[in-house]
Amino acid sequence: MSKAVKRLLFVCLGNICRSPAAEGVMQHLVNQRGLGNQIHIDSAGTSSYHIGEPADKRMRQAAEKRGYDLTSRSRMVSRRDGDEFDLIIAMDSTNLRTLSGMLVNSHAQIKLLSEYLSNDWPTEVPDPYYGGDEGFNEVLDMLEAACPNILAELQNDD
Repeated sequence: MSKAVKRLLFVCLGNICRSPAAEGVMQHLVNQRGLGNQIHIDSAGTSSYHIGEPADKRMRQAAEKRGYDLTSRSRMVSRRDGDEFDLIIAMDSTNLRTLSGMLVNSHAQIKLLSEYLSNDWPTEVPDPYYGGDEGFNEVLDMLEAACPNILAELQNDD
């Protein structure tokens, strides 16, 4: 008997920096471990600012240097996501509050990414959009630390 597919959604504000990077890092990890048919990964934003746009060019470049391919297009979170995903991970507390208010009756667990990091990491994934290149690398560092822990949780939930 095959395992049920787990569905994971990463969420930030515009869905062009942090959440598509999280999607790309996690997809890479899942593919490396041969779990692509067991875990579905997506990303979305809580705002409509960038719908249909690819990830920010600076984030795509930083990710590519580490071997990640960011191919998703920005979309906005919908109420349907609360029923379609098992786990929804917000990049910061502002987006967590927005999601919690929007997806009141959903079955999805909604968590902060920092719940998957040790205490020496920041509790918020900083938005690198208005900063320099180091901000994009900091986000990738956080995602690379968190994604194995997220994957372990998804696999233990079976």
